[in-house]
Amino acid sequence: MRHTRNAGWAGVTVAVLVATSACGAEAAKTAVGAASHADTIMAALTRASDKTSRLGSAEVETATTITATGGRPVTMDGTYSWGDGPALDVRMDTASAQMQTLQDDPTMTVKMVDGAYYYEVDPQASGPLKGKHWMRVDVSAVMGQSGVDAMSENADPTAGLRYIGASKNVKDLGKVTVGGKKATHYRGTVDATQINASELSAAEKKTAVKSLASSGGKLTLDVWVDGQDLPVRVKQSGGGITVTMNFVKFGATKPVTAPPASDVGDLSDAVAAQTQ
Repeated sequence: MRHTRNAGWAGVTVAVLVATSACGAEAAKTAVGAASHADTIMAALTRASDKTSRLGSAEVETATTITATGGRPVTMDGTYSWGDGPALDVRMDTASAQMQTLQDDPTMTVKMVDGAYYYEVDPQASGPLKGKHWMRVDVSAVMGQSGVDAMSENADPTAGLRYIGASKNVKDLGKVTVGGKKATHYRGTVDATQINASELSAAEKKTAVKSLASSGGKLTLDVWVDGQDLPVRVKQSGGGITVTMNFVKFGATKPVTAPPASDVGDLSDAVAAQTQ
């Protein structure tokens, strides 16, 4: 911490100096304690991020809430992997996916792999899905190329922990039980100004600010870390969107593969035309 001095200090009496020195000593102890506490928190978050990044995949349960669409949670359960780029294989509510016209089953399988979404559908009588069990849509058709880039750069579900160190108010909210596991709850909020003023590299700052842009410019991140230095739950909130991911089991998941090309109908162009 840097201290500034001005000419007014020269006229301070010895008695005042003695009194303020005592106060200053206590303030210094408090500041050192706060800095040490902050360092301890960041060390815990760094360990969790590093370990999660190395494991590369997990069985997850996720819930996404979007204020603009009424706030009803959209849930997905299945496999998410990030070791070789983002990929998922999950089951979700058909109605939440707005796919009732193409899938009679109340739940459906959704995959994301090799830059495309694959939705399990009932074979149609005509059109591009005639006789097909899967509908393919390029991720870029849904999110745009910038969205694809941001997703790839932040595939690791704990990517936000690398940026939360720029926050000035990361807090340890205590120990709780999540999913049957004892965990410590941490929370931090970060914005572009804090990112740009941080000690992150130029490349990291660019990636972080790009990610924040899709979160309304400000991101609140909650993470619950267990005694094995692994996240039990991660929640990100910003821009009217809240995404909560519970980690059921890390690693040892099956690779996510695309359905057979012969059983896939591609609607990427049609979806891209609607989102333009």
